[in-house]
Amino acid sequence: MQAVDPDLWIRRFRPAGHASARLVCLPHAGGAASYYLPVAKALSPGVEVLTIQYPGRQERRLERLRETVAELADEITEVIRPLTEQPLYLFGHSLGATVAFEVARRLEAEDVKLAHLFVSSRRAPDLNRNERVYERSDQDLIKQIRSLAGTAPDIFDDPEMTAMVLPAIRSDYKAAETYVYAPGPKLTCPVTAFIGDADPMVSAAEANSWERHTDGPFQLRIWPGGHFYLDTHAADVISKISAAIPA
Repeated sequence: MQAVDPDLWIRRFRPAGHASARLVCLPHAGGAASYYLPVAKALSPGVEVLTIQYPGRQERRLERLRETVAELADEITEVIRPLTEQPLYLFGHSLGATVAFEVARRLEAEDVKLAHLFVSSRRAPDLNRNERVYERSDQDLIKQIRSLAGTAPDIFDDPEMTAMVLPAIRSDYKAAETYVYAPGPKLTCPVTAFIGDADPMVSAAEANSWERHTDGPFQLRIWPGGHFYLDTHAADVISKISAAIPA
């Protein structure tokens, strides 16, 4: 595999030169690194917050899209591997949760001890609903995205903007929906799952099934709301993450 440039993948929105821990945040399908700016504002400088920018959006818009979780996880693992000398925490929302899980598996296979994995709005990796939204027409894909209320409501009213963002969203959906869990060793780190109680994409039972993928402690926390419950409960979610990171 060609060397991966960390500067393409990692965004540091707040300086944290003397931080004692690192939190790596991975976005949802169609999401960008900037989604996690509030996390960086809240936790820096005590925690260095690194946010991942997938190809195909914002300043990476012209790059080749990645259509599998495995490819995303391989490249992200490569760029954060040199940053594991400090306690490393991973947070992923939706697609980002699955990618974070696969990054965690790769790092633990290399004897990197992770501090904690936080997974948000995503069912356990061995559960598959066979939705295949990525194969739908543009109109139906947009309808699905609108139903989750995670994208600015007027973005798809602009044909030029739609043409710009839809390929990356479709590619991300393909990565999420074609992911197939490969049985392997359980994680050893603690895992915490966060969901909204009205999320059509994941039930409490599906989220609770993350417990069987770690030999470490597991917690499930549920907030009122849908797939993007954390937009409303960001302060509470950040507080729960902060509480898991020793001062």
